[in-house]
Amino acid sequence: MRWILLWLVLFSLPVLAELDYALKPRLIADNTWLLEGSTDNFARDNGGNIVNVGFIVTEAGVVVIDTGPSKRYGEALRQAIAQVTDKPVIQVLLTHHHPDHALGNQAFKQVPIGALAGTTQLLHEQGDGMAENLYRMVGDWMRGTEVVMPNETLQAGVKSFGSHDLQLVHLRGHSGADLAILDQQTGVLFAGDLVFYQRALTTPNSPGLAIWLADLATLQALPWTLVVPGHGPIASDAKPFEQMRDYLGWLDQLLRVAAAEGRDMPELIRSPIPERFAAINLSRYELIRSVSHLYRDYERTQMQPINTQQ
Repeated sequence: MRWILLWLVLFSLPVLAELDYALKPRLIADNTWLLEGSTDNFARDNGGNIVNVGFIVTEAGVVVIDTGPSKRYGEALRQAIAQVTDKPVIQVLLTHHHPDHALGNQAFKQVPIGALAGTTQLLHEQGDGMAENLYRMVGDWMRGTEVVMPNETLQAGVKSFGSHDLQLVHLRGHSGADLAILDQQTGVLFAGDLVFYQRALTTPNSPGLAIWLADLATLQALPWTLVVPGHGPIASDAKPFEQMRDYLGWLDQLLRVAAAEGRDMPELIRSPIPERFAAINLSRYELIRSVSHLYRDYERTQMQPINTQQ
């Protein structure tokens, strides 16, 4: 029996060694660190590490912004923070409920995990299903991951940690309950998935592209100096906002015209993608998903005047 146990341990070591997120925090502003994820889709070779996660080292302790896609990621995040500071983590702020942002919560169960009320509700409704889907997509990286709910309800306003006054902005264009965080000391704006850059946006819970466009205007008007998208490279200029507005405007027009012309989904997902979006990763993949998420609402809107006349 002893030899069997030893064999099992030795056999599992290479597998465990491969499941290493190898997170490397990068300083992007005073006391502000970023762990930048891939712009690819969820896959076994990236473990779901496709998200930008940040943390701020304040005089009072460390504030973490999003926790990543798995228990293993959350644990790796804590280790990465420990490489930078010996101060304790005192707060987690979740930008929204999607699995790549919130399934690392297990590693922070003893810390206040703050989220908008809508985020908590959506995670309660969808969390288990999203976790199961990630298990299928990334495999053993998800081992032991369970949904851990936020334990603090956030309100729009300013929440201070040491000298860092964090402006919490409540929006909803991406997921229905989206939190953006502006550090008023450094000007760093953690935009969550309201902003994608060089990676096609996702729309599974969007209440509407017009709402999302309005949210972008709200964010761009803030006194930021550096934008951290939920996915993609950071920027010190307005290019992420410009790309988002351009893409959302094109997608809205595509769906609106298609509904007016009575086109069906299989035809619509084959629509040509403008050359200016050629460098945006996963454009075709996300177009297919966005059509499936949004098109029926456009069709219903197109039919409303007919029903009214009846």
